[in-house]
Amino acid sequence: MKRLFPVWLLTGLLAPIVTMAQSDFDGTWKIDLNKAVMPNDPDVFILQNGDYQCKTCVPIVSVKADGEDHAVTGNPYYDAISIKVLDDRSIERSEKRNRKIVKTSKMTVSADASTATLEFTDSSVTNAEPVIGKASLTRVVKSKRPPGSHAISGSWRTSKMESLSDNALVFTLKVEGDTLNMTSLTGQSYTAKLDGTEAPYKGDPVINAVSILRLGKDAFIETDKRDGKAIRLKRVMVVPDNDKTINMIVTDNVRKTTVIFAADKQ
Repeated sequence: MKRLFPVWLLTGLLAPIVTMAQSDFDGTWKIDLNKAVMPNDPDVFILQNGDYQCKTCVPIVSVKADGEDHAVTGNPYYDAISIKVLDDRSIERSEKRNRKIVKTSKMTVSADASTATLEFTDSSVTNAEPVIGKASLTRVVKSKRPPGSHAISGSWRTSKMESLSDNALVFTLKVEGDTLNMTSLTGQSYTAKLDGTEAPYKGDPVINAVSILRLGKDAFIETDKRDGKAIRLKRVMVVPDNDKTINMIVTDNVRKTTVIFAADKQ
């Protein structure tokens, strides 16, 4: 999935930039989770002998699973983590930033250890109500669980995002001349020219700048940045012959993962 380069991106690069009084992007949009394609890359956890590791976290997390807060560095969204073992099939993870809880999650493995659920409450990127969600995970068949380790140990692929609160799904776009405005229910916003010029990204503790490059009438690329470094790329396109739906390919440049979303106009 990380190597996806849709044909529309190539053809869009050859199309003229068109400024319209009314844009197909204008309106309030809501992501349809039933159409989401989750990353193929798995998450890898190890919980053994009282130690917890998230090997695919950036940077790697390695702390005692004793329910206490442990300082971590290198991730701008949190600076402390605690891992609490609830029983032999479930754990609770808590993340803090500046001594304030920004995310809690509970992972529960099925009795046959082949699937798991992840329930979470996340306020790390919101200036309003926290995002609440639930995901289904599937154990990668070829992954090996270390002998004597906790049931969460191994490689897990997110098979489906079961639910997300609306504040994580709804956003508004508005094209005005050569400028795109974006606002979200979690408090993020920007006003950026469509020619790739960098502009401020407001309301996010990590992303502080954005650039938008329009590719023809019905497509654009959004590059989200932190201190000049591109950390996330969004390729957005109105679905041909259906101006009520947009497709978004979102690539996390830090974790090297890609998710595909579809959003419908409300």
